[in-house]
Amino acid sequence: MKRVSIGGQAVLEGIMMKGPESYALAVRKPDKEIDVQVTPYKSMGEKHKPANIPIVRGVVNFIESLYIGMSTLMKSSEYFEEEEETSKKNSGKEKTSEKSDKKAGAKVEKKSDAGDKASLIFTLIVSLAIAIGVFMLLPAFIAKIIFSEETSSLLVNLTEGVMRLVIFLLYVALISKMEDIKRTFMYHGAEHKTINCLEAGDDLTVENVRRHTRFHKRCGTSFIFIVMIVSIVVFMFVKTDTMWLRLLSRLLLIPVIAGISYEFIRYAGRHTNACSRILSQPGLWVQRLTTKEPDDSMIEVAIKSVEAVIDWHEYVKCVREDSFEK
Repeated sequence: MKRVSIGGQAVLEGIMMKGPESYALAVRKPDKEIDVQVTPYKSMGEKHKPANIPIVRGVVNFIESLYIGMSTLMKSSEYFEEEEETSKKNSGKEKTSEKSDKKAGAKVEKKSDAGDKASLIFTLIVSLAIAIGVFMLLPAFIAKIIFSEETSSLLVNLTEGVMRLVIFLLYVALISKMEDIKRTFMYHGAEHKTINCLEAGDDLTVENVRRHTRFHKRCGTSFIFIVMIVSIVVFMFVKTDTMWLRLLSRLLLIPVIAGISYEFIRYAGRHTNACSRILSQPGLWVQRLTTKEPDDSMIEVAIKSVEAVIDWHEYVKCVREDSFEK
């Protein structure tokens, strides 16, 4: 067996876990049962060598992660939409004939995969546009208008970067107060604990997983935070006199910043030296906001998601014996 980097994402009442050949969505349904859906998947980096070039692979991985993450998040919400519809029907709030129900069900079943994909891509584009607008362009716009033309570009760009960090941290702090988000952050903690348990060579039991930390160096939160830091450094070297050029430069450099940030996260995830630990620390601090200690039922879901994408018994054995394929 080869050593691989398992990664995942918390969704509504569940966890998506991505393995070497597939990704799995494990959700705790309203009836308390755990449903697991496995989707075979091969990354662009494995299909096409140019997509695995340093920096480029970071952009490709980022886009793939967004697509899979949004897809599984929407799928997880369907479990609870169905439950809500059933509850409404049972309570008499929706009075439809059995014939109408069958027709409605048939329509749902006939909904094309192409339509689902188009809807997903549209949602992804809109979400990405909002994120870029709020976290990248808005700070650049505000920083430019609050300083005079004579102000040093270094000061303007540094102010922009600080504003970007503040907006991001305030956003995370505010959403962490929402009840549904709190539970999602608990599942996020369960995801990290389970991966840490696997990578430490411990059997995936609830007791073992519970003992591990809820923080992980390869976390998406750390990636976003690193993007913020890298953007400060990169934009320091970009001097623009007009607003439209300033905003355009931010847009054009996003792939470069994402690629550099990915290489850093990749390096940090594969090394345990002092430099890696020091540079990873800020991202781990931010994870104190985006992860919470999970309960045992959430850990069970995380274990199921890992079991669906990798033979963890064999993997743990290889970790203990250091017998991975070279």
